[in-house]
Amino acid sequence: MPREDRDDSSPQGAEQEKPTSAEKEVMDAKAGAASDNTGADESKEVDAAAKARERQERFKALRARAKAATERNLKETAAESQRLATDQSQLASLSRKHAFASHNLLKADTEASGEDFERKRAWDWTVEESEKWDKRMEKKQRHRDDVAFQDYRQDARKVYKRQLREMQPDLEGYEREKMAAIERAAASGGLEVVETNDGELVAVDKNGTFYSTADSTDFIENKPDRSAVDKLVNDLKKAEEVRLRKRRERRGEDEPDVTYINEKNKQFNQKLARFYNKYTAEIRDSFERGTMI
Repeated sequence: MPREDRDDSSPQGAEQEKPTSAEKEVMDAKAGAASDNTGADESKEVDAAAKARERQERFKALRARAKAATERNLKETAAESQRLATDQSQLASLSRKHAFASHNLLKADTEASGEDFERKRAWDWTVEESEKWDKRMEKKQRHRDDVAFQDYRQDARKVYKRQLREMQPDLEGYEREKMAAIERAAASGGLEVVETNDGELVAVDKNGTFYSTADSTDFIENKPDRSAVDKLVNDLKKAEEVRLRKRRERRGEDEPDVTYINEKNKQFNQKLARFYNKYTAEIRDSFERGTMI
């Protein structure tokens, strides 16, 4: 009798095999790993979204800063352009013209009413201001009269006065050297400090060598510092440059190129340059560069 093959796939003949404990552990481990991977992926997505939002906020802040800087630069550029477009000399000229016109108008109105103009104008000034103004005008007039060359003695006097105005004494260094000299004199016994009845300290020169007289030669032992020597050298160089520049101006040696053949031709060229240099400057520069064809 033939043996019948049993069909395992049929529900009647199939026998459900139960998983063993080892298989259950493997399945549980796989399920846990899958859940861990899912949680890790979700946390990564959350972190990426947070980083993206942070980058977007930083980008917005940078754009706002760039926009504010651009607006500020535009405002400053406009203000600078307006400042450069405004000629300060023209403003000063307009201010002087306005003051002159106001002065003439007030003078005309005062004279029309029969009043004294100088008396009325002096009402707005104090005595100190009036005296200061008179001294200023007198000094200005003396300076105006003293501008022209008179003789070499007066010229040297003007140079000396200008150097005195520009000189800035080192008061701190003077006081420091003075105290050092007093200490040396007191240590050597030539100077004695005496206190008076009023409590004032007075330095008494015992042998008459501390205080300078007309016959004293102690100044020859003075040793100026390096900065004072450099300042003296710079002043001498500046005076020499001014002297040479004035000599060149008197001789007419300022022009770099000789474009004339005699004195008459030089005057004619100067006259042409005075009227046409502003139109031919670019052409002459092109010729000198060699770019003119």
